[in-house]
Order: sequence, then structure tokens, then C-alpha cells
Amino acid sequence: MKHVLALLALLAPGLAAAQAPGQGSDQGPPAEAAWVSKRTAQLQALDKVTARITVLDAQVGRPVDFGSLNITVRACNARPPDEVPDAAAYIEVRDSLLPPTAPLAFRGWMLANAPAAHMLEHPVYDLRILECR
Repeated sequence: MKHVLALLALLAPGLAAAQAPGQGSDQGPPAEAAWVSKRTAQLQALDKVTARITVLDAQVGRPVDFGSLNITVRACNARPPDEVPDAAAYIEVRDSLLPPTAPLAFRGWMLANAPAAHMLEHPVYDLRILECR
């Protein structure tokens, strides 16, 4: 858990910019974090009922649909090529079968190298980040 909190602390500047466009700092993640901001997230979605796996390319800020899920990637960061590959994406997921006033099905950072650290808990669908491009 400490590792996840440390990673979230490093990614927090990107989160602030993702949550409040135009209101945050123009700076990206701190230099020591060595994350590179990317524009597209590659996501893997699983329908548990049909066992259908789909790879989705989601541009930052543009919603994509999978089944009843509406998925919006707010930020997508990757490690530079000279470091161990990893990706972290701040994702918001809404289930269209729920009322519009219902809370989001998921909101938070997903990590490619630690998919179980913070994951979507949904009875029908699984979602994970594969990479940021």
C-alpha cells in the first residue's frame, strides 16, 4: 500500500491538471518522477459474461464505450524508453445502466505493472491499462 501511495504522490500534479483543466499548474509531473505525458491509453476490457476481451484505444479526454460502461481517460503517463516500461492512467468510468446521479463506477489511477492495486470492481466488466502512447 505504501508503494501505491508513493506512486500517487508522484502522479498527483498530473491528477490536479486532469481534474481542473485550465486551473492547475502548467507543470507536468516532477522531473524525479520520470513520467512522460501521453495522449492515448490502450485499455483491455473484459466482459465476464461472454468472456469477450476487447482492446480499446482511448484518447485523453474523449469517452469510449464498452458494453454499458462509458470510459474517460483524464491523464495517461508512461515511463521514458530508457527506464522499465510502465503506464499509469487516471480513468473515470460511468455505468450507463445506473441513474445519471449515481456515483461513478470507478475514478482513479490504474497502473499497468500493478493492475490489482486499484481496479474497477464491477459485476460484469473488468478493465485494465496496458500502455500509454
